[in-house]
Amino acid sequence: MATADQTLTVSTLARTGIRRGFVAAAFFLMVFMLLGGFIGSMARPLFIIGCVFTGIFAWRVGISSHFQASLVLLSFTPFIRRVVDLGAGYDELGLMLTGPLLALIVPAVSLHEIFSRREPLGGRLDPLIIVGACVIYAAILSFLQWKVNDAASGLLKFLSPVLYGTVMSLRADRDEILEAAASAFTVILPLTGIYGIIQYVDPQAWDQYWMQFAPILSIGQPVPYGIRVFSTMNSPASFASFTVAGLLLIAYLRSGFLAMLLAMPSILALLLSLYRTAWIALAVALLFCLLFSQTRAKAQLIIFALVLGGTVALVTPPFSEVIGDRLATLGQGSQDGSFQERLDQYSTLWLLPDSSVIGSGFTTTDVGSAGQLPIDGMIITCWTMMGIIGGILCLCSLIWAITRAVRQAFLSSSRQAVLIGALATGSLSQMPLATILSAEAGFLFWSFVVLIPSSNLNREGRA
Repeated sequence: MATADQTLTVSTLARTGIRRGFVAAAFFLMVFMLLGGFIGSMARPLFIIGCVFTGIFAWRVGISSHFQASLVLLSFTPFIRRVVDLGAGYDELGLMLTGPLLALIVPAVSLHEIFSRREPLGGRLDPLIIVGACVIYAAILSFLQWKVNDAASGLLKFLSPVLYGTVMSLRADRDEILEAAASAFTVILPLTGIYGIIQYVDPQAWDQYWMQFAPILSIGQPVPYGIRVFSTMNSPASFASFTVAGLLLIAYLRSGFLAMLLAMPSILALLLSLYRTAWIALAVALLFCLLFSQTRAKAQLIIFALVLGGTVALVTPPFSEVIGDRLATLGQGSQDGSFQERLDQYSTLWLLPDSSVIGSGFTTTDVGSAGQLPIDGMIITCWTMMGIIGGILCLCSLIWAITRAVRQAFLSSSRQAVLIGALATGSLSQMPLATILSAEAGFLFWSFVVLIPSSNLNREGRA
């Protein structure tokens, strides 16, 4: 009977508080989409303030409401930023992108209250604490070099997801948050997927304008059929990572033909992002799901749908050639250009002087245009920012958190636990190739990998 009551409580929360947070964030973004281009440069501080107040409102409703509002803000803020930039001029600092990150810090105000109770935590915060300490160390290195802007930016991008993950670990119920995420992505994925396809075929003026100035060399050319799709987000990597997580959540937590039909545009847009790291993460997550009887049948169905969708895309112009060429590179192995570039990065770092031992802190330098060392993957990122010792501590903590999620999947074998384990293993596969701790990527990682069921929360003394 207790289980039934608990299920009813989660279901009720999913229908009430979560919805209010989503609507508040969506309404706020729609207002700025319509008016932001006409307000001028004042739109930027107003947007940041609006994000914070949206976060406060959603947090007052509940943690799942705030989580859903955060998903909406992170998914669409880069799009709003580009609309504003078209009217007010390109903002090199990207100030509006700090809005959702500041909204993530809002729940951190509750940490003092939680810790003051001196309740048993079971060591669940250990990976978060170690990563947070490593991030602060990198910020100190930046301050010592008088790189104040880099330190502030790095702290916000890397520490806000850690703080949010801490709150999620202490306050959130796994099943409730997964339900909130699935509900949000059921709306988000069709919008970002359709916009991504439009962006590839007919890039809009704000996207073209932003691409002319953005220091991202891998997003293609601002012409029809020349873009690596980033949809409403800030890069193909961010868009693809969010899409992979959303597809897995919808596939496992939503049944029926309509849900999968709504997700179909995002599958094509994911392929058009040409971001192989996310493709690999999705494949690894599905292979993980094949290990469990509770998720095996659905994993087989998803794999069939992805293969069918990919086949259709491969025979449908104008998408077929670019997707086919990118898929072909997956079989090149050590002959692949990106693989060789990453090997060169490790070699270059190893030959650097003492800075590679102690780290060099955060940097916002455009490494592509400035001729400096490119930074790809968590290994290179941690090594560069925190040095060998700090980088190893940070990486080991990430693996520690991932291992816990995977272990829980094997111990519990519930569909929700397996889904968390699948998302964690997908993140593990991305570590050598992508940065999974910064900004929206860090939000995705920490929000899911630390989740536990409400029964575990109650067992540790929190009713």
